Amino acid sequence: MKLESLYRKEDLASVHVLDYGPGPDGRRQLVEAVESVQPPIPRDEKWVLIVSTLFGCPVGCAMCDAGGRWGGPLSADQILAQIDHLVRERYPGRELPQRKWKIQFARMGEPAFNPAVLEVLEKLPRRYQARGLLPSLSTIAPVGRDGFFEELIDIKNRRYGDGRFQMQFSVHTTDARARRQLIPVRTWDLETLARYGERFHRPGDRKITLNFAACDGYPIDTRRCADVFDPERFLIKLTPLNPTESVRRHGLRSRVDADRPDANASLVGEFEERGFQVILSVGELEENAIGSNCGQFVTREEQGEIEVREGYRSGEYFSSPEFQ
Repeated sequence: MKLESLYRKEDLASVHVLDYGPGPDGRRQLVEAVESVQPPIPRDEKWVLIVSTLFGCPVGCAMCDAGGRWGGPLSADQILAQIDHLVRERYPGRELPQRKWKIQFARMGEPAFNPAVLEVLEKLPRRYQARGLLPSLSTIAPVGRDGFFEELIDIKNRRYGDGRFQMQFSVHTTDARARRQLIPVRTWDLETLARYGERFHRPGDRKITLNFAACDGYPIDTRRCADVFDPERFLIKLTPLNPTESVRRHGLRSRVDADRPDANASLVGEFEERGFQVILSVGELEENAIGSNCGQFVTREEQGEIEVREGYRSGEYFSSPEFQ
């Protein structure tokens, strides 16, 4: 693995494009790995890594630029190499002091398609001296991956009790047909997500996140959410759409206004009235601090002419001079 290019703003985040050499088809195997902080919290208190699990992604979600190329899964060693690369730059002794060291399996690729993610989760607690280790897995919950999710429950219970694991389902809309338009593969329906969550969530665990990247024309029925999901086990996260090439191509418009958080009060209020904790993820959480969306930097490396667009709170990246 070698560092192909680097996009960085030192006091916010950096995106590392990593090259694993030619794949079976002869094309370079490129992924993105990210490290970020959440100002004004210093890095030695909270640090977030976001790693890739697939070379591209076979799904092709309507808001994500990681689709459109597919080179297979990364091995456990290849995923760990991303983490090692990011850690080595900041903490070469693998001693991490943070109260919260969050590793998100959420950059390029649907993690449930790669069993190696489970192997990585088994190894992480023994690999680093990190009291604040907090893995986070974000998934569309594809149909046919039941074995992965069952093993995930076992690993979470054995390795990451007492709230040291974060689970997130990408839902985006409560309408099944509309959800299939945004996520063009078969996924668990809302009832299946709820049943799994009831088994996954134990007392003391973090609530499971239901993420809605809310789009105009894609319904979010708060009553249906309340009928299906237990607010004691699930919380709601509302995020704006990032202005990616995929969003532009599909003509999607964000329902969540990143520049005017008060404009989102109605939807937030509806969920809160039904008993849900709501995170309005606009300019305050680490997920927003990483700039452009998954896959844009790899696309730029592969095709050159693709413009890396600013994220909804971004405008923060520049290409490091040593890699220009």
